[in-house]
Amino acid sequence: MQNALRYAIGLVGILMGLIGVGFLLAPAKLGLAFYIEPIGSQGLATIRADFSGFFIGASVFAFIGAWTRKAQPLLVPMLLVCIALFGRFLSLIFDGMGPTALPPMIAEAVMAALLYAGWRNFEKPRG
Repeated sequence: MQNALRYAIGLVGILMGLIGVGFLLAPAKLGLAFYIEPIGSQGLATIRADFSGFFIGASVFAFIGAWTRKAQPLLVPMLLVCIALFGRFLSLIFDGMGPTALPPMIAEAVMAALLYAGWRNFEKPRG
């Protein structure tokens, strides 16, 4: 069970890492894939900095948790993904349901569930 979780969380880390690197190297292209359009060089810099920070940061801690089988590092990507999912639910409430609303919510819910399962099953600090 733990090895399956390690591999699944590793895949979450790979996916988030690739998305983060995509935002670093091609912010305009990946921004459009996420329905974000930058305004000028500052818009590109914001996408490059904030989105890559979110995804690469989550990726690093997912990898640390998967590699070490420790629960604590998984709290970081789990919190980030849950906040993103909460933001999407708020968008449904305030902005309505668009035709592309569900796929990212499903992806985030699956990632959150995998990270939570790892957190529940990996080693926790004693004390």
